[in-house]
Amino acid sequence: MDAKLNAPGSDNGIRSIVVVEDARDVADSIRYSLEHQGFRVRVASTSQVALDMVLDHPPNLVLLDIDLPEMSGFELCRRFRAEAATMRVPIVMLTTRLGESDKVLGLELGADDYLTKPFSTRELLARVNAILRRTEGPDEGPVYDDGVLVIDPWAFSVRYEGRDVRLTRKEMRLLEELARNAGRVMMREVLLDRIWGLSHYGDSRTLDVHIRRLRVKLGAPPLIETITGIGYRLIGSRSRAE
Repeated sequence: MDAKLNAPGSDNGIRSIVVVEDARDVADSIRYSLEHQGFRVRVASTSQVALDMVLDHPPNLVLLDIDLPEMSGFELCRRFRAEAATMRVPIVMLTTRLGESDKVLGLELGADDYLTKPFSTRELLARVNAILRRTEGPDEGPVYDDGVLVIDPWAFSVRYEGRDVRLTRKEMRLLEELARNAGRVMMREVLLDRIWGLSHYGDSRTLDVHIRRLRVKLGAPPLIETITGIGYRLIGSRSRAE
């Protein structure tokens, strides 16, 4: 089973998932499917219970319904991303909404993926396992250090020219991916698929927004180069100075 792994949020090596869903039949079906695969599952049927449950004991992943009473899934996502304990916990939003604007809003707030109801057990498990593979990893330290720019995703830390750079979770993931491939052009489709799982959505505007925000936060001169019609490349401070 895929669920066995020592990771933050795990109990005795068993990964945990919080399902935030007010429809009992849907929640029970998801719980059964995930527990059958070896995950430890907790269910929250209200926004407040979900908030307390996730913040008190952060899981490895949250499945979050958008249309909740009291507080929407969008607001819950924003709250989770604002807390240090949960800013890196993967979030998959569950929704009956098909509009692109709702998907973009959720992704901008920090969601990692979407599942549109109704969905199959096979799709649910595939998405959950794919996201966990992308987001989990050993404590490796900095992935990039040229003496001026230091990127350490495991400590959620970026330093540039001696100053701390505060990033959102998605900005960190994007910068990390560029750093792991420093000097090489990363295609837009590859970045979208690795960070957002968006290859099937066909909309890359959210990538452009995050690149612009990274450039602003890192400052001038720009460290991220645009390769028109292809993608982006981290040139780094050393390459910039040559």
